[in-house]
Amino acid sequence: MKTAQPEVADVLRRYGTAYRQTHAGSLSRAQRRVMGAVELCRTAALGGHVEQCDACGHQRIAYNSCRNRHCPRCQSLARAQWLDDRQADLLPVPYFHVVFTVPQEIAAIAYQNKAVVYDILFQATAETLQTIAADPKHLGADIGFIAILHTWGQNLLHHPHLHCVVPGGGLAPDHSRWIACRPGFFLPVRVLSRLFRRLFLERLQRAFETGRLRFFNALAPLQHVQAFTRYLDSPRRAEWVVYSKEPFGGPQQVLGYLGRYTHRVAISNNRLIAIADGHVTFRWKDYRHESAQRVMRLDAPEFIRRFLLHVLPRGLQRIRHYGFLSNRRRERGLAECRRLLEVIPPRATVTDELSQDYRDRYARLTGRSLRDCPACARGHMVCIELLPHHARPRAPPGGVP
Repeated sequence: MKTAQPEVADVLRRYGTAYRQTHAGSLSRAQRRVMGAVELCRTAALGGHVEQCDACGHQRIAYNSCRNRHCPRCQSLARAQWLDDRQADLLPVPYFHVVFTVPQEIAAIAYQNKAVVYDILFQATAETLQTIAADPKHLGADIGFIAILHTWGQNLLHHPHLHCVVPGGGLAPDHSRWIACRPGFFLPVRVLSRLFRRLFLERLQRAFETGRLRFFNALAPLQHVQAFTRYLDSPRRAEWVVYSKEPFGGPQQVLGYLGRYTHRVAISNNRLIAIADGHVTFRWKDYRHESAQRVMRLDAPEFIRRFLLHVLPRGLQRIRHYGFLSNRRRERGLAECRRLLEVIPPRATVTDELSQDYRDRYARLTGRSLRDCPACARGHMVCIELLPHHARPRAPPGGVP
């Protein structure tokens, strides 16, 4: 008999109560909210419905999802909808993937000041790309791009960085022509790195001077000006990591890439191997050794601690658009780009998303049906009963466990 795939929710349901009790004084409200949402996801507490196949009569219970953006089970529909919305934004040009990373000393400050420092990361990255791209010595163009915040490494430790997906070119200053970048080359990464470091540290210094940074535990001495200044000596001298990956093969490859990155959480359920004896075992890639596949075994409290490192402040946007792809410029900016590239605008599709059942939206966006009967594969599952929130858990239809 096939065993069920272990999930992050299983870890929290089994060990979350004890973790909350042990760390009652250090858990934030946002972390508690995420733990509760993931624990209740797809359970009777959130309500649901009973479905029955219209061909063979097979029944199943479907409980509602929590829809929390940190939940590994709740991203597929949001990802599909976001990608569908971005389909019309693609241009027939090469796309580049540029990654901006901060040193560990800065990451430590970021963890205690997430909202402030993550915003600085977005601002410094955006200004860096737009400034260097606008310089006639490099590209001399007004560019557009998408920036996606990730805060984790494969081992679940705190590692904030931005993934930027950038069309390989931009609008001339007078918007009279499209300026394409050189084949296979976007912008010089060393120039990007040094401007990024300067802009970031300037903004961080202003945040400190205006009292927007808070320091606790080992970082508490940084409240004092001299200690804060000394702490930044090493990051000021270090080379900050900015790198540009090979350009994508085409716009559809860009969508495939974005689908893997935009709505990811710190760890997906399919990386979990086992939950047993107070430990969680999962797969990870060791990028320092050519992406070698490794297995890590952590005690449950440490796994939960690492998972909660990546809970974002409420309201913080982790996907942002800039330049001619920014929200206020997108429609006009893309129209100018298409005109200069002699591209026919995509045909608009009209769908009544608000009135559409989520299963119909999922099928339209992904091409995969949630209605097909898993027993006979001929019929369709039809809702025959609604289950209210906090109803007692139902036995599987037919009484079979």
